[in-house]
Amino acid sequence: MDKAERAEIIAKFGRKEGDTGSPEVQIALLSARINGLTAHLKVNFKDNSTRRGLLAMVALRKKLLNYLLRENREKYMQITAELGIRRTK
Repeated sequence: MDKAERAEIIAKFGRKEGDTGSPEVQIALLSARINGLTAHLKVNFKDNSTRRGLLAMVALRKKLLNYLLRENREKYMQITAELGIRRTK
């Protein structure tokens, strides 16, 4: 992910300009990184260190999604639909 792609994601999901800490932005950035690593692992299936990092990112995204579900169910539904993430509950 390059700077332009990252800035585009932040602008799209941020609550205000320069917002990088909100759960929506963090989930969107993690989803982009997860998609990139998934494509990498399809080619390099023996890269176990990357697989471990990918699993850690998926776990972190799940925690953030659970937090967002507790705090703001409407935002949770919106972001899962926009990013194509399966809902847990």
